[in-house]
Amino acid sequence: MSKTTDAHYLTSYPSPQNAVDILQGEWRSRLPDPLAQVKAGPLSLFEDGRIAWLVEQIGGVEGMTVLELGPLEGAHSYMLEQAGAKCITAIEANSQAYLKCLIVKELLELKKIRFLCGDFVAYLREEPGPLFDLGVASGVLYHMKNPAELLALLTKRCQRSLFLWTHYYDEALIAKNPRMAHKLTGSVPATYQGFEHTLYRHDYQEAKYMPGFSGAGGGYSHWMTRDDILNCLTFFGFGDIQIGFDDPDSKNGPSFALIARPQQ
Repeated sequence: MSKTTDAHYLTSYPSPQNAVDILQGEWRSRLPDPLAQVKAGPLSLFEDGRIAWLVEQIGGVEGMTVLELGPLEGAHSYMLEQAGAKCITAIEANSQAYLKCLIVKELLELKKIRFLCGDFVAYLREEPGPLFDLGVASGVLYHMKNPAELLALLTKRCQRSLFLWTHYYDEALIAKNPRMAHKLTGSVPATYQGFEHTLYRHDYQEAKYMPGFSGAGGGYSHWMTRDDILNCLTFFGFGDIQIGFDDPDSKNGPSFALIARPQQ
């Protein structure tokens, strides 16, 4: 039988801060009103312009079924529910992040979101599987070891639109970024279901041991070039692509957002 210490018990009045402090020091997001006074993280992910742009560009999400990959702390999930999504299935593999999502769900009384704990690639590989109107994959593609597989799987499950925000590999841009150049070393040609591309190894190095690390397990991932990402989506049938938030000089590596739809 496991022992429980007094450290697990609270003597203060029940509060949202008590719940957030269960994972004190792990939070990245600042909570929205009416919880703005709660001390959590510094980032405005609950008011993320990328999700606002997505909702505007596709004419709203009201009544849509949404698949979200890597919800982190439920910030984008919250925005999608607020925008009127019918239901949101959000899959998180990081157990600490999953617990933060559950805390957010309780504190903000979210009703249309189901948070699942596990590997979203394993979920997407399962056939037959549920279909969704919209897929949201913000900040996950560059954590994959086989990113082309993830893109291909998403095109099979998302019927109307797919949103991505991701870093990408660009030799010239990475070379002049001292923060990133030593982390991206080596490349290998790859093929996934007939789509030929190049993978660039990204090593997490010391970042993996920092509080709040939300990358993948295994110590490394593979990045794709911007062109390979776009060509991969087109190859698997999502060639109607709209680009936004293009940031080639991001300190963590060049990044951009896109909305992809099936080409007619």
